[in-house]
Amino acid sequence: MADMQSKDPLHGITLETILNRLVAEYGWDGLASRIAIKCFMSDPSVSSSLKFLRKTPWARAQVEELFVASKLWVRKDS
Repeated sequence: MADMQSKDPLHGITLETILNRLVAEYGWDGLASRIAIKCFMSDPSVSSSLKFLRKTPWARAQVEELFVASKLWVRKDS
C-alpha cells in the first residue's frame, strides 16, 4: 500500500522546495518565460511567489506541472 503514494512525484515535496529547485534550474527569467505569472516577472522573490501560488490553484498547478516535466524530482543516488 505504501507503494501507491511513492508513485506521485510530488509526494513529500513542499511547494517551497519545488519553487527553489525551479529557480535554481531556470532562474527567475527562465521561470517567467516558461510560466507567465507576474510574481515571476516583476521583482520576484520566493516568499511573494509562495503567497501567490498558495492562493491561486491554477498557477500552482502550472508550477507543479513544470516541476514534474523537468524531472527535478528524480533522486540522484550516487
